[in-house]
Amino acid sequence: MDDAHAPRTSRARDLFAGAGYLLRGLGWTARHPAQWLFGLIPALIVLAVYAAALTGLAWKIDELADWTTPFADGWSESARTSVRVVAGLALYGAALFLAVVTFTAVTLLVGDPFYEAIAVRVEESQGGAPPEPDVPLLVRIGRAVKDTVILGVVALLFAVVFFACGFLPVVGQTVVPVVAALVSGYFLAGELTSVALERRGLRRRERFALLKRNRPLAVGFGAATFVMFLIPLGAVLAMPGAVAGGTLLARERLAPREPVTHGEIGVAGHH
Repeated sequence: MDDAHAPRTSRARDLFAGAGYLLRGLGWTARHPAQWLFGLIPALIVLAVYAAALTGLAWKIDELADWTTPFADGWSESARTSVRVVAGLALYGAALFLAVVTFTAVTLLVGDPFYEAIAVRVEESQGGAPPEPDVPLLVRIGRAVKDTVILGVVALLFAVVFFACGFLPVVGQTVVPVVAALVSGYFLAGELTSVALERRGLRRRERFALLKRNRPLAVGFGAATFVMFLIPLGAVLAMPGAVAGGTLLARERLAPREPVTHGEIGVAGHH
């Protein structure tokens, strides 16, 4: 019986360990306030754009709810109002999910020099950072833009699914938000560990292969970050700490012990 429960216990332990990396990252930035302030700059810029977009969506949410539920036009007033309230909540929830997932990717793209510097400082405080890959700056920027676009498309697809599931009675208002938090957490972990893993020469497919093999850790770290980002201004204030936590997670639990070449990721070990 102990053996049967061991994998489940291990997964639960990794979930909490993953969340612990966020706390460690926030603790690191608390001990390095100059780095924290440095990391706020790109997050504030992106926040202003996202806040304007979400405010505009909230202003037009009634019209959008009407537009997405034309089938309810002939219903009674109470039934029509009920379904459109649910539609509005589902639509805004899907938009919020999309915003939280893409906020990190866009902020990392805009603030690449800022967060690269923070990640290096974190690594140096833990014993040393690996050398920067010999990749031209324009190539790195192109890869970052490509990764951001791909993540945005995937996040949009998930947002559409969650929007549709939001109409399900009870489940749409209870289970769906939890699943959305876990899914977005997984993608957040991928983004927040990307700085440290890219420095080790790992591309997007390889990074997510590592995350898949360490899913409880990734989900624990990312879901905790997702919840933090839902707090007003949390996405801005916690962003430098989340990058620091992602760097620690990548360094200690995800990064291969030996240099990895393309195609070898499936058998590479981790710390």
